[in-house]
Amino acid sequence: MKVSLHKGVSTAITVSALGYFVDIYDLVLFGVVRIDSLKGIGVPAANITREGEFLLNIQMIGLLIGGIIWGILGDKKGRLSVLFGSILLYSLANLANAFINDLVSYAILRFIAGVGLAGELGAGVTLVSELMSIKTRGWGATIIASFGALGAVVAGAVATIDWQLEFANWRMAYLIGGIMGLALLMLRIGVYESGMFQEMKESKVKKGNFLQLFYNKSSFVRYLRCILIGVPIWFVIGILIFQSKEFSESLGLPPIVPAFTIMAAYAGLTAGDLLSGIISQSLGSRKKAVLAFLIFSAILIVYYLNLPGATPTQFYILCFLMGCGTGYWAMFMMIAAEQFGTNIRATVTTTVPNFVRGSVVPVTWLFQLFRDGVFAGIKGANIPAAAIVGIVVMSLAFWALYKMEETFGKDLNYLEIH
Repeated sequence: MKVSLHKGVSTAITVSALGYFVDIYDLVLFGVVRIDSLKGIGVPAANITREGEFLLNIQMIGLLIGGIIWGILGDKKGRLSVLFGSILLYSLANLANAFINDLVSYAILRFIAGVGLAGELGAGVTLVSELMSIKTRGWGATIIASFGALGAVVAGAVATIDWQLEFANWRMAYLIGGIMGLALLMLRIGVYESGMFQEMKESKVKKGNFLQLFYNKSSFVRYLRCILIGVPIWFVIGILIFQSKEFSESLGLPPIVPAFTIMAAYAGLTAGDLLSGIISQSLGSRKKAVLAFLIFSAILIVYYLNLPGATPTQFYILCFLMGCGTGYWAMFMMIAAEQFGTNIRATVTTTVPNFVRGSVVPVTWLFQLFRDGVFAGIKGANIPAAAIVGIVVMSLAFWALYKMEETFGKDLNYLEIH
């Protein structure tokens, strides 16, 4: 299907896609350089897994807080202010991250980066969905998500390059991320604000009222469902992929390179996002596309946790396929944008993905509870622990999707009033 875009829309898509590219680069970079960076600042080898989980949780808490702040600002001040403000904040945090030498500084900057990373995607998807037509807006989210996921592949490649410099590889990777983000800000000229927002701005209706989502049962349930269908994505990425080294060891596989598993998973996520967009547009349904990917993901998770003897290459291929299975991120974001009115849309579209990302915190805690508590002392305790957590998050996602309204072709030019 050929999609015709005028200059303003194409520029908005380009900037949003590039912003998400840098966003994902930074978001997964810690997972890629986790071991090397923690060793580089003097963390003992025995503490790397625990401290790595701590820093990931700190970053995700920043995403939760930032999602609320940027979401409210997006509905009160506009989509563009959030789009570029968030890019500036996470770029500066990335630059500073290249020069840290202790765990406390690392934690503070991952928190600040998390706050910054929370705004770009939601603002971009909201802006593009409001600029494009009813039938074609799914393509906008597909392009943004598909291209953005490549940032993880680049993060893995940059982190594994031998720069032949005294400056450590992981420090160079953070430095490059910061520079890319600042360079992106030069493209802000030519991006226009959403017409729906401009119209809504003049009305007296409450804008960006986050608590409004909890006043009404219908709003709260819609909001919760949006979050639940996305949690399996970050269960796979945050637990199974980021800790692939530990899982491969428990499964008795040959040594693998964590950076390669992340690159493979996000290459798959790029392909999956593109495919989910095509399926959704072809079927005229968001729900059917997401359902197909949830089923595929469930099958792959079972296979991953019961993996027979495999070579590293076969393991990377499986990680690629798991990335494909979680590649409904574009449709998940579009569903969130289409569920609510213009006066609360940026708040929803910005907070939902960050609550999903932030779900790594309770999911990790639950995983640790089973791994270090219920199954403590059992060899390969992370396998049954992940299986139980996987059953919980997948079951909730299937339930949420079953109850959710189909929003393909829905007119978005309305206000949310309760």
